[in-house]
Amino acid sequence: MIYTLKNDTLSITIDDHGAELKSITGISDGTEYLFDGNPKWWKYTSPVLFPIVGKLVNGKYRFEGKEYEMPGHGFGRISDYKCIRQEQDEVVFLLEWNEETLKSYPFKFRLEIAYVLRNNQVEIIWTVKNVDNKIMYFSIGAHPALKCPIIDDEKFEDCYLKFNVSEKSARIPLDKTGPLTHDRIPTIDGNELNLNYDLFKGDALVFDDLKSDEISVCSRKSNKSITLKAKGFPFWGIWTPDKGGAPFICIEPWHGHADFIDFTGDLSEKDGIRSLSAGESFDAGYSFIIHE
Repeated sequence: MIYTLKNDTLSITIDDHGAELKSITGISDGTEYLFDGNPKWWKYTSPVLFPIVGKLVNGKYRFEGKEYEMPGHGFGRISDYKCIRQEQDEVVFLLEWNEETLKSYPFKFRLEIAYVLRNNQVEIIWTVKNVDNKIMYFSIGAHPALKCPIIDDEKFEDCYLKFNVSEKSARIPLDKTGPLTHDRIPTIDGNELNLNYDLFKGDALVFDDLKSDEISVCSRKSNKSITLKAKGFPFWGIWTPDKGGAPFICIEPWHGHADFIDFTGDLSEKDGIRSLSAGESFDAGYSFIIHE
């Protein structure tokens, strides 16, 4: 089922399958800021990554001596959520553990995802709660595909990313099978990163050293832009399909990341993993700011 929030500035839609944001539309002229999910390029628009981010080595992990399988980015993006509250400017979705989730993820959890519309901003709030009687290990991240270029008659190469802090950052390359290598490649030097498809020939750009908490998709030819604001996220991904031509760029704040290619330890030892004691909750979120 599709849910809609609307004010004088923006209209957004969210699908309860995946609790996935499907559209961000400007009211004044109907400009769309989110990719439409055309499967020619990618079938998602803004999936929620839970309870892992990225890929596991061989698609498997170990916890307390037992092996489990998990698809890349977890099952949160392919699960049906329940709408537990809808108001004029807010809608909240819930995903809870069940016997099926326990087969791949041996923890009892509760995940709430709220979408809040405020003027020219869309705020997304995650609340992860451990309802088990043991320590729970998890990752969570965002993967929104922002339309790029925003204006249809422009080109991807007309666009650039603007960082709110001057960066001197090196990306961590991915292995061809999906996990991270231990290499570093200098990628960002300053407040801007010019976009071109060749940047992504090796898949996503992954960073663990960004100081910025705002990244904007901007154009050299027009004034429309969209900013993703995310405070307190230790890892970021930037991605578009490596075959080139896709009309979007993903800006992804993460709590957690893919396995390193040589990781063989327990889930509790995974780099970047978060933990919650029994009964504890974790809150995080990010927002989109539309500039027209």
